[in-house]
Amino acid sequence: MVIRMRHTKGHTGNRRSHHATKEPRLAKCEKCGELHISHTMCANCGTYNGRQVVDVMAKLVKKAEKIKKAKEMKTGVEEKKEKTVKKVKTVKKEKKEVKEKKEAKPKKAKAK
Repeated sequence: MVIRMRHTKGHTGNRRSHHATKEPRLAKCEKCGELHISHTMCANCGTYNGRQVVDVMAKLVKKAEKIKKAKEMKTGVEEKKEKTVKKVKTVKKEKKEVKEKKEAKPKKAKAK
């Protein structure tokens, strides 16, 4: 459907008056007393409607292990980068030495 007539600023504002975001409805957790959004699990203790839904401690341990593993991987990558940089530098150095040796040799004059 094509809009055929232009809306005034007032009309547009009136229509948009209901678009405002509202504050979330918070409820207190029965187990730990922490505030959480209604009809959702408590992020602090992992309970919903009086039942244990998620083992939060296991999740935290798993997350810590994942972070630790990522740090180890990162250090391994950095070590590999350092090795490759050293290799590149040595190759450049060797090329430079070969070039200097070529320039140091006197050129023989060709006989006609």
